[in-house]
Amino acid sequence: MTFKAVAFDMDGLMFDTEAIYWEAATRLLGRRGFPYTDELNRRIMGRPPQFCFQAMIAEYELPDTWQVLQQESQELFLELLPTRYAPMPGLHSLLDFLEYMHIPKAICTSSTKRIATAVLAQENMASRFDFILTAEDITHGKPSPDIYLTAAKRFRIPPNEMIVLEDSVAGCQAAHGADAFCVVVLAEHNRNLDFPLANQIVTSLALVEPLINAS
Repeated sequence: MTFKAVAFDMDGLMFDTEAIYWEAATRLLGRRGFPYTDELNRRIMGRPPQFCFQAMIAEYELPDTWQVLQQESQELFLELLPTRYAPMPGLHSLLDFLEYMHIPKAICTSSTKRIATAVLAQENMASRFDFILTAEDITHGKPSPDIYLTAAKRFRIPPNEMIVLEDSVAGCQAAHGADAFCVVVLAEHNRNLDFPLANQIVTSLALVEPLINAS
């Protein structure tokens, strides 16, 4: 198989933002007298905003709407971002390689456009991608395959000619459902999770380049 395009997840894959989300969720629920737990984090990791905040509401019988929680969470995240921002190891070298090889690339994230714009603005990163798909661009979020099917159409290639880089179970399910080649990149936040649907599991973005060279 020759891979003709690469679709990147964003949070936890390109950038070490999972700790920021954890802190934002901890503060959000702490204001209401509840903890943010590992179990809840695993359940919502990689999922779109509505699912995440409705899960919090159901878990603790919160009186808030999911939209209110989303707005508050975004403000917390954006407050923390400048002091916590960090690209994941190997990101820049992988982007340089893809650009040298003229391989198209996109971002497919469950985050909102507001969050994606703020994260990518830290290093003017958006200009390095052919397009960016966020939670607002699709009807059904991960683990539905919609976002990766949409990406393949935008790339004008069959989904099985696209590599998807993911770090969440829901994202891996979405890639598998789209018939894309899913590479899961392990890090501190996901190394204890199981990824039975992954086509390949690596421990750094730096190890993605040899997979593309071998295709």
